[in-house]
Amino acid sequence: MKITDLLKAEGIKVGASASDQMDAIDQLVALQDASGNISDKAAYKEAILKRESEFSTAVGDGIAIPHAKTSAVKKPGLAAMTVPGGVDWKAPDGGNSDLMFMIAAPEGEANTHLEILANLSAMLMHEEFANALRAAKTPAEFLKVIDDAEAARNAEQAAKAAPAAGGNGPDILAITACPTGIAHTYMAAENLEKKAAEMGLTLKAETQGSAGAKNVLTAEEIANCKGIIIAADKNVDRARFAGKQVYVTNVSAGINEPEKLINIILNNEAPVQEGTVASGGAPAASEGVGSQIYKHLMNGVSHMLPFVIGGGILIAIAFLVDMGAAGTGDYGSSTPIAAFFKQIGGVAFDMMLPILAGYIAMSIADRPGLAPGVVGGLMAKSGISLAYLATAPALDDSICVSGGFLAALAAGFLAGYMTLFIEKACDALPESLEGIKPILLYPLLGILAIGAVMFVLNPIFGMINTAINDFLGGMQGANIILLGAIVGGMMSIDFGGPFNKASYVFSTGLLASAAGADAATATNAQIVMAACMVGGMVPPIVIALSTTFFKNKWTKADRDAGLVNYIMGLSFISEGAIPFAAADPGHVIPTCVIGSAIAGAMSAAFGCTSPAPHGGAWVIAVIGNPVMWLVALLAGSAVGALLLSFWKKPVEE
Repeated sequence: MKITDLLKAEGIKVGASASDQMDAIDQLVALQDASGNISDKAAYKEAILKRESEFSTAVGDGIAIPHAKTSAVKKPGLAAMTVPGGVDWKAPDGGNSDLMFMIAAPEGEANTHLEILANLSAMLMHEEFANALRAAKTPAEFLKVIDDAEAARNAEQAAKAAPAAGGNGPDILAITACPTGIAHTYMAAENLEKKAAEMGLTLKAETQGSAGAKNVLTAEEIANCKGIIIAADKNVDRARFAGKQVYVTNVSAGINEPEKLINIILNNEAPVQEGTVASGGAPAASEGVGSQIYKHLMNGVSHMLPFVIGGGILIAIAFLVDMGAAGTGDYGSSTPIAAFFKQIGGVAFDMMLPILAGYIAMSIADRPGLAPGVVGGLMAKSGISLAYLATAPALDDSICVSGGFLAALAAGFLAGYMTLFIEKACDALPESLEGIKPILLYPLLGILAIGAVMFVLNPIFGMINTAINDFLGGMQGANIILLGAIVGGMMSIDFGGPFNKASYVFSTGLLASAAGADAATATNAQIVMAACMVGGMVPPIVIALSTTFFKNKWTKADRDAGLVNYIMGLSFISEGAIPFAAADPGHVIPTCVIGSAIAGAMSAAFGCTSPAPHGGAWVIAVIGNPVMWLVALLAGSAVGALLLSFWKKPVEE
C-alpha cells in the first residue's frame, strides 16, 4: 500500500482560502466526505475537535496534521489542502499553517494503513518535500510529488536496514510515543534521526504507535549507546535502560527541539536510570518523590474509576426504580428489579478498594505487586485485625471495622514497596530458582507480608474512617455548604489535573465509605458528590456561555469550538475548558474556580444529592432535588461566564 492509495484527487484542494482554523477543518472534513472515507461528518468533526482540544496538531514549519480514530470513519483515508498565507493553528513556533493533511483512521480494523500514515508524517519533516507540495498547482501534481518522495524514502529505508560493517551501533537511541500514535510519534522520530545525521551522529528511534512498537531497540544497542531520549506523551517502560543516561520529555520536543535533546545526551546532562523500573514508568531519576507518588496513585485511581462509575450508577438506578419504598429499610431492594440493579452495582462498587490498591502496587512493582496489592485492598475493606483473630474459632465479624479508602491507599503503597524489597532480597538466591520467583516466591511472600501488616494497621485506619464518617454525618448548615464550595472550586483549578482528581477521589471515597453507614452520613456523602459533580460541569459551560453571548471577546475559531463545551459540560467533562485556559489562564481559571465554588455551595445548601459518581446531567433522574441542582449549575456557570466576559478584552480578527 502507498500513501496515494489513501489520498485521492477528490480529497485534495490546492491554493485554497480559509478564514481561520475552523474553516480549514470544515473544508478538510468535506474533502474526507467527498472521498467516501467517513460515514458521519458531524461525528468525525467532533472527534477531530476533541483531539485538537488535547493539544494542537500543528507541528510548526507551516504543517498541521489533524487526525482522529473513530467509528465515524468507514475506511482509512487522507485529505490534503494548501492554503497560501496559512491560518493560525496554534503551532508551537507561533507561525501560520499552510499545508494540512487530515487523517481518518477507523476503529477496530487492521493497522496496515497506520504504517503508511507514519511514512507520510516522517516525510513531512523534510522541508524540500513540504515545499514541493506547497508549490503543486493541481491535485495530480500534488500526488506525483508524494509518489516520487515515497519511492525515494523506501529506497533509503531499505539501505538503512542493511547490516552495517563493524561499529557498535547507534550513538544515541530514542523512543517516541503519543497517545494516538498516528502522526506525532513518527514525526518526532524522523526529526531526531535527521538532526543527528546533520550533526554527524547516528540515532535510532523506536516508535510506539497505534500499530505497535516498530524499530525496537536491542539490548546490544542499549549497552553501546551514549544515552536514550524518551519523547513521549504516555508512560514508557524504562526498565531496560538501567545504568544509562535517560532524558524524558514530551513528543512535541522531539519534533521541535531535536538538537537540544541530542546535546543533553552528548553533554551528559541527563539523569542516569537506576535500578529496575515499573512498566508504569516510575521511578525515574529525573522525577521527584511527589511526582512518583502521584503517578502511582493515578494508576490506581484510573483503574478504579470504571468500577466506581458503573457500580455507582447501577446502585442509583436501583433506588430510582424503588421509589415506592423510599424511607423504609428495604429501599433500593424491595422489588426483584431493584435488587437486580443493586446487587450488580454493589459487586462492582465493592471492587473499588482492591482494584485501587492492586494497581497502585502494580505501578510501583510491576506485575509482582498486583496480587499483594489486591489482597491488601480486600483486607482494608474487610477491616480484619489481630483482635478478630483472638475471637477464633468463632471469628466474630462484628468487631471488624473497615479502614475504607485510606486503608486501601496505604495497602497499595505498602504492597508495592514491600514487593520491591522482596524482589531485591531474592536476588541473592541461586540462579536455578530464577524461574520460580515470579510464579511462587513473589506472590507468596508479598501476600503474606501485606496480610500481616494489614492485621496490625486495620484498627488504626478503622478508627480514622469511623471518625471521618461521624464528622460527615454530623455536618449541618454552613459546614456542608463550605465543603461543597471547596470540592466544587477544586474541580476548576486544573481541569482534570491533581487538584481536580483530589477533589473527585475525595468525594467518591466518601461515597464508598458511607455506603453502609447511617442515613445522615450516607446523605451527606451524596451531597458532597453532587457538589463535586456540579463543580466539574461548570468550567466548559462557562466557556460555552461566554463564547455564545459575548462574541466580541473571542475569535471565530474559539466561538465555534466553544459550542462543543455545552455537551462536555453537561457530560461532566471538565477538560473541555483546557484549550481556553491554556491560551488565557489568568482570566479563565479564576473565573471558573469562582463559578464552580458557587455551584458547589448552592448544591450543598439546597441539599442536592447524587448516589451516582459520574454522568453529569445524563443521570439527572437519580439526583436528589434535581431542579435546584440544575439551578446551582446554571447560577455558577452564569456568574463564571459574566466575570470572564467582562474581564477579557475584545479581540480583533
